[in-house]
Amino acid sequence: MNLADYDALSFDCYGTLIDWEAGIAAVLAPWAEEAGLALSDEELLLAYAEHEAQAERDTPAALYPDILAEAFRRTGAALGATVSDEWAARLGGSVRAWPAFADSTQALASLAEDYRLIILSNVHRDGFAGSNARLGVAFDRIITAEDVGAYKPAPNHFEALDAALEDLDIPRGRLLHVAQSLFHDHVPARRHGLPSVWINRRHDRPGWGATPEPSAEYSYDLEFPDMISFARAAKEARAGAAADS
Repeated sequence: MNLADYDALSFDCYGTLIDWEAGIAAVLAPWAEEAGLALSDEELLLAYAEHEAQAERDTPAALYPDILAEAFRRTGAALGATVSDEWAARLGGSVRAWPAFADSTQALASLAEDYRLIILSNVHRDGFAGSNARLGVAFDRIITAEDVGAYKPAPNHFEALDAALEDLDIPRGRLLHVAQSLFHDHVPARRHGLPSVWINRRHDRPGWGATPEPSAEYSYDLEFPDMISFARAAKEARAGAAADS
């Protein structure tokens, strides 16, 4: 794969650009302490992961804060501890406060010099607006779960992406999908016939964290441990293409 062969990048946001595991754990950890559960952040995220995915499958039209609240309640029930309405609402309302990864802003600024940037996100518009302020870049198109009435790995985001590419006059063959989650993104990208790059944010940690293990086929064309490594490789590819022309 030559990264200079693409004109546009579509991104997953949460897990790729925004540290959703840190954001979720910042609520689950104090709740667990209050409930008397001696569980690490990693153990809490693993307990939580499938409940969020299931809530998204059960109620695909629900807004993301409601998904978060319901997933929290289900996690509590599975762990034998009650999640109060106050705790559920705390997680549901936390998206705007979730931190960006340290390299996201710099990497996106570099990539924006050479590519059109599109977001495919499993959140609601208001939540992403808070995250966008942290990322510091103007995306060419933003597609959220609220817009498409479903959550990845359902195909709705990628179908909306096709329409966005046509509207932006970007040939489909010039788009590359970039994401951390094999479950949420690389499975449907494969089904949709899109090349993809895996930002393996958990390269230095075992396990799946807040992301369910994929049960369907997935693939990716390149792997990077973080966004800044990907942005540097993209810049080098562009420079090499320019030198050859």
